[in-house]
Amino acid sequence: MIAGAEVFLDTNILIYAALGSADEPAKYERAVELLTTRFGTSGQVLAEFYVNAQRKGIRPLTAEEAQEWVSRLSKKPFQPVDYKVVRTGIEHARRYQISYWDGAIIAAAERLGAKVLYSEDLPHGQTYGSVSVENPFLPA
Repeated sequence: MIAGAEVFLDTNILIYAALGSADEPAKYERAVELLTTRFGTSGQVLAEFYVNAQRKGIRPLTAEEAQEWVSRLSKKPFQPVDYKVVRTGIEHARRYQISYWDGAIIAAAERLGAKVLYSEDLPHGQTYGSVSVENPFLPA
């Protein structure tokens, strides 16, 4: 059974939490704060995190460090990428004219019951089905 989550964190939020203290201190602080919420992720987010955490930033993570982050993050409410997520991701991509990858993130957030998707990749304030996007890095 998949436990629910109040919010869903996109990959970039996790990247800032893991790498951002030197690269983007303000984004790092906000991302770390979001890690204290009841958040969820998906298989797609964790895969993207693992790859990008080793390539981005002033000091990328080692493969072992990235794997440890993935292990810890996978203990949170987690949506596997199954056929329903893929199918709904395709439907979202077509309906909203966004990439499949963004559509699948939204589909996973919906499946976890999250009402808010924290991301800087999608338009702030946009609602997709039952999920609203918030860019946590915009000035208050």
